[in-house]
Amino acid sequence: MSRLTRAQTQERTCVAVLRAARDEFAEYGFRDAKIDRIAERAELTRGAVYSNFTGKRSLYFAVLADQAERETGSSRRRPAPDVRQALGAFARAWLARLPLATGHAAWLGKDLLAEITADERMRRPFAELMALDAILLGLALERLQGPEPVRLVPTAELALTILSGASQLAATAPGFVEPFHVVHACEQLADLDLAAPWQPPHLAHVPKARPADQPWPAGTATDALHGDPVPLGDDGVVAVLGLHRLSAIEEAVRAAPSDAAVTAVLVTGTDGELRPLVRLVLADLRDGLWHAVPERARPRLRLVYDGSGELAAAAGISAVSDATEAAVRIRGGRIAARADGRGACHAAASARLGEG
Repeated sequence: MSRLTRAQTQERTCVAVLRAARDEFAEYGFRDAKIDRIAERAELTRGAVYSNFTGKRSLYFAVLADQAERETGSSRRRPAPDVRQALGAFARAWLARLPLATGHAAWLGKDLLAEITADERMRRPFAELMALDAILLGLALERLQGPEPVRLVPTAELALTILSGASQLAATAPGFVEPFHVVHACEQLADLDLAAPWQPPHLAHVPKARPADQPWPAGTATDALHGDPVPLGDDGVVAVLGLHRLSAIEEAVRAAPSDAAVTAVLVTGTDGELRPLVRLVLADLRDGLWHAVPERARPRLRLVYDGSGELAAAAGISAVSDATEAAVRIRGGRIAARADGRGACHAAASARLGEG
């Protein structure tokens, strides 16, 4: 038998820790779970656990993310043909993950919101991740409309507000949430006049895109939303966004030419805890979208998590943080324009290539 490589050994250890942690969290809940018991369950040392995860919370987020990714699309239904039905289907997919009756078996996610609200370092990225969810859901709903679509991101925001409230009540008051009423309320949002036209950032506060002529990687990266490899060299906009600036991606989507690829490269200065949280939130959204909208209506926005910082470096960013916002315009496999700072997404997307 061939000897395992270091990467294979680390992967095997990570799988064992996740399996043991899942059992520990299911039995004791997050607060009473112990790293020492997790290590014992996995037949590993405490050091082996910490060599793969920064702490108990990052391990908890990773367990939830792993479960969400495995369950995504496991019971796909026929996607809805219009906005009302899509909102209902999305709500049903969301509620299917919750314990909605008393006496329900231990729910792994019951401590998630409490852990997020307890720490400002978690709250702000989570708020931006929810804003990103609303943008993605809103863009999908817009593509189900007629020839004159209106912006439906506010509708998506309200739907997520209702469903997030249902999640919290499922954790704190099992049996209180009536799923039929929640689904019906989400469907009724299609009839509310929440449409707000897109308002681009004030030009006085938007940095100008600077002409450039530099190489850009021609390989592929995994799309965190769809799970598929996507080519990096397509003509379009690549926005590098820290987890405090995710909502800025709508500026790139709205300003970019209709035939341009738009890619959001997500970066953070706190990879250990926040990466699994990103995975979890996007997996939950992906599951809802797959249930709710046909493939033709899924957003054209591609999401790539850049844990190594390689794509950020290719875009000219030497050090990333959660406040990072930069964007480049790609043409013919090269960077044709770039912008940095708040408003960079709009500046790069709306740049007239070839003009000064």
